This record gives sequence, structure tokens and C-alpha cells, in this order.
Amino acid sequence: MIGWLLSLLLFVSVSFAGDIVPVQEIVVKGTAKDIMINNDKLIIATDSGVVQVYDITEKKFTQEIGLPKIKDFMGDAIPARIHSVDFMDGRFLLLSDSGKGGYSNLWLHENNTTTQLLSPKDKKAIVKARFIDKGHILLGYLGNEAARYDILGKKELYHVSLSPSKFSDFALNEDKTRAVFACESGVLNVIDTKTGKIVKVLEGINLDNVYKVDFKQGIISGAGQDRKGSLYDAKSGKGDFLQGKFLIYATGLSPSAKKVAFAMDEQNNIWVYDRSMKSKISLLKGQKSTLNAIIFMDEDTIFSASDDNTVMMWKLK
Repeated sequence: MIGWLLSLLLFVSVSFAGDIVPVQEIVVKGTAKDIMINNDKLIIATDSGVVQVYDITEKKFTQEIGLPKIKDFMGDAIPARIHSVDFMDGRFLLLSDSGKGGYSNLWLHENNTTTQLLSPKDKKAIVKARFIDKGHILLGYLGNEAARYDILGKKELYHVSLSPSKFSDFALNEDKTRAVFACESGVLNVIDTKTGKIVKVLEGINLDNVYKVDFKQGIISGAGQDRKGSLYDAKSGKGDFLQGKFLIYATGLSPSAKKVAFAMDEQNNIWVYDRSMKSKISLLKGQKSTLNAIIFMDEDTIFSASDDNTVMMWKLK
């Protein structure tokens, strides 16, 4: 009897050894819509019209960028929802709602000055924007179109349609020469960011919308509506998947791509796996609502954002 109890206790302790709670909860102004990391700075875009910069080492906010309010359909002034944010060489890139016809506002913030690059008069329905280099931006359009925007020349150098499906997300590789675009069909297109040409089509794993993607060390992960966390080799095109228990809304790869994280269940828990072995390493518990971003700062530090005003920090070790 005692032996049986000891075995049961050992089983329980092993079963829950990988369960992790947040080491920090960062409260922001509004709902966190997008997050990115630059060195020891966590940059958070919100739906309240502000971008907040958080010093991870000092554990405090050090900068805030605000955008002008927009008018809703009733003519009332409301905060501009900021859909995406990026940072490179002292420049912030902000993509926000305009309140007019579903078109976007694109902003560049540098030296305490915010400059508007695109407005509703340009009629651009953009969902995501990221720097390719200091002078060029990759744009992801609602209609699953990709464009390379020249900041100095104020024009698109290419604008290509990738598929008839609705755009979901894109992610750049480390040197920003390639980007993977996800859409509602489940097909992932890898493009050359200089030319816009499709260099690889990844398909056969997800058969429905891929909400989010990540791209590290030649590996691509996809968060699928069909409950599949897809994993592709961007060069060979070979793919595999991890089976989820619910719609998978977010994913992230560690810098080495040896670890992958997915939002795998209805409780918004984050499951971290050894990618090559497809074995679970940790279960991150404590997320309050539907996830929209998972980012590895290093191999053992993860930040996550969901549809609330709290960004979570996790330590795997």
C-alpha cells in the first residue's frame, strides 16, 4: 500500500514538474495588440493609441509614444488602435487604424518626432508592417498582398498578390531576406523580401486559417485554426505538426529554433516543446485571455500578450 502511494506521488510530481507560472505580469495602458523585443527593451503596441517601452532589466516603463485620436462612425474621438510595432536603428514603426474606410495609418517615430508615412488618402488596407532595413518596410495587406515600401522615396517598390485568401500574419527571418506569409487557406508562402517573388510554397499541414507564424534558423512554425501547430523546413518544404486541443492562436520559436511554443488549449495555456523530438518541455499557466503573441527573448525567457492589459514574462529555468 505504501509503495503504491509513493508511486502515485512520484507520478503526480513528474506530471506537474513542467508547469510554470509567470515570473512577472506587466500591466499596460489598454489591450496589448503586438509586442517585440529589442535588446533589453520590450515594446508594446496597444489599442489605446500608445506604444509603451518597458526596460526588462530595470523593470519599468521608460518611454511612451502616443498617436492622435481618430473619429469613429458616429464622429466621436476615440484612441487609434495600434496593430503592429517595430524598432530598428532608433526608429519606431507604428501601424494603426484611421477610422476611415478600413484604411490604415503608418507612422515613423524618430528623435521624439512622429511622421506619417501613409494615411487614408493612400487607401491602404494594411494589417502588419515590419522594417526590412532602416530605409525599407515590408507591408502585409488584408488581401494577402506583400509590398516593399521605400521610406525615402515614399513609394512601393513592388506590390504582389500571394493568393486569393485573406491575410493573417507574416514573419521575417533573422537577416530579413525572407518572409513567410500566412493566410486563411492554411498555405504558407515564403517570399524574397527584395523582389517579392515566392521562393517556396508550404502546404499540406494546415487546412484552415493560420493565425500566426514565426521564422527562425530556417524553421517556420504556424498556429492553425484546425488545431495543428505546424512546423516546416523553409528550404526543403518538409513539414510536420503537433496536435492541439483547441484553436491555436499563437506561436513562437526560440532563437535556436530548438524550442517551439504554441497556445494549445482552451485555457490559453502555452505549451513549450522540444521541436525536433516533439516532446513537451513546459506548460505555462496563467494567461487570462486569448493569446495574440508569443516571443522568446532567449532560450529560456518568454513574453506573451493576450486580449487584455497584461503582458506575461515566463522563465523555463
